[in-house]
Amino acid sequence: MSIERAETESIPDAVAVERTLAGDRDAYRVLVERHSLNLYRLAYRMTGNSHDAEEVVQEAFLRAYQKLSHFAGNSNFGTWVYRIAANYAIDRIRQRNVETARQTAPSGPKEDGSEIDPVALLKDPSASPERLAGSAELAARMQQALDALTPAERTAIVMRHWEGCAIEEIAVVLKSNSNATKNTVFRAVAKLRKALEPFSDFRGTARALGTES
Repeated sequence: MSIERAETESIPDAVAVERTLAGDRDAYRVLVERHSLNLYRLAYRMTGNSHDAEEVVQEAFLRAYQKLSHFAGNSNFGTWVYRIAANYAIDRIRQRNVETARQTAPSGPKEDGSEIDPVALLKDPSASPERLAGSAELAARMQQALDALTPAERTAIVMRHWEGCAIEEIAVVLKSNSNATKNTVFRAVAKLRKALEPFSDFRGTARALGTES
């Protein structure tokens, strides 16, 4: 790696934004590489599959680039583009729900191409085949439960319990207030608990997923 390249990659986000606005495309590439993983993780958990997640990430960075001149320099670029990604993921989920509703023939489990979030699985290298099968069933049930949530509920549960976002930050994405956002999180958690009740190790699973009070 050249010295110039190393210096570019180490610059703060605010400087990278300034250089991008001045016409330095390499500076924006640094921002993309720096924040892609966080955006993909969020998008994957919200949409449930890699195809939509990749689309969300690409669209988020495209929209951020197009609106960069309106970006408030005193705020954090990572937080800003994260919100753009979350909002687009909500739009993508709603669009997908409309497309699914138009289909007349019901599809079987996983026929829509959705995938199991590996982060949601409880890893155990010494697990028996029965335990591994149970984990796969649990992950499938979790995915079904997430799919049954409204876009707002899904966004709230992912951002709060998987991403560790503050209620205020989630409220901004949902265009809501703190109290309403708390209620949305509560409803989402309640629905997930009900969906996972049939599993004997539900309490341990809830603690691992961060949905146990």
